[in-house]
Amino acid sequence: MYIRFFLAKHSSLMSGKIRPLPLIPRTSRPKAGNRMAKYIIRRVIGAVPILIGVSLIIFILLNIVPGDPIALMMKEHISPDVVARVRAQMHLDDPAYIRYFRFLWGAVQGDFGESYKLKRPVTELIFNAFPNTLLLAVAAAAFSWIVGIPAGIISVVKKYSALDYSCMGFSLLGVSVPVFWSALILQHTFAVKLGWLPVSGFRGPLYLVLPTVVLGWSSAGSIARLTRSSLLEVMGQDYIRTARSKGLKELAVLSNHALKNSLLPVVTVMAIQVASLLSGAVITESIFGIAGVGRIVVYAIQSRDMPLLQGSVMFATFLVVLGNIVADILYSFLDPRIKYE
Repeated sequence: MYIRFFLAKHSSLMSGKIRPLPLIPRTSRPKAGNRMAKYIIRRVIGAVPILIGVSLIIFILLNIVPGDPIALMMKEHISPDVVARVRAQMHLDDPAYIRYFRFLWGAVQGDFGESYKLKRPVTELIFNAFPNTLLLAVAAAAFSWIVGIPAGIISVVKKYSALDYSCMGFSLLGVSVPVFWSALILQHTFAVKLGWLPVSGFRGPLYLVLPTVVLGWSSAGSIARLTRSSLLEVMGQDYIRTARSKGLKELAVLSNHALKNSLLPVVTVMAIQVASLLSGAVITESIFGIAGVGRIVVYAIQSRDMPLLQGSVMFATFLVVLGNIVADILYSFLDPRIKYE
């Protein structure tokens, strides 16, 4: 009876007519490249309010600082009538909101105005000085990575040993000592006393050694300490214990499983450090006589050159925002679990 009931219910199987299964449409998922492009676009759009806010703050601060830039530009015996005429020609008598929107519109077009003292476009001055800053920043960043990341790894491998304490003491010294003090000590030791390296200037590879060490030492210290703490946290995870239980050697566990995941916070710090170095190391460039963006900022502050200072700060802000976006993009390559939906 049960057999007849089954055959009657499924007579299509006996007749050879098999009902096709309904087609279930596959949900179309955007490709990884499209998701990444959309994420980058969102980040770029989100950076616009940040840049506008920074430009507004800088404009307000420079306008409330006492002192007349026109009076600083001209000699003391110039009559007030001449000063007033020059102010009118430079549109400094316009209301503050009109001057701000004029500056903002020019910044969108890449035009930050003309320097009061140097009588040259601010954009030209920044891009003429930027190659020197770029070379110094790349060298200092490479030094900090080459020294900082291995120091953090060695501290984890030789945890609580004399080598661990030495690496962390070296990194702590680099973070704690002011840049101007380490620059003066290195100049006095290796340039004045020993005569191995030049004191200041920027005319060859040897001139790059001391400022690179000064900038890179501070960055290497923070990278080493962050690498050590992040790697120690990852080494205590369950998947690390699983990898060890499979019989993998400690070096393989460290290099293949732990190190890549522990570099996520390190990448963030590295990207921000590179952006800050590119924006101009003010103290280092001033001490070592490097004609970079940092010296432009110092000159603009001393002479109260508002267009030059505004352009330099906006350029530095743009580099910092760009560094954060690059760090977020690198996350997806370091950790496949991160998705940009």
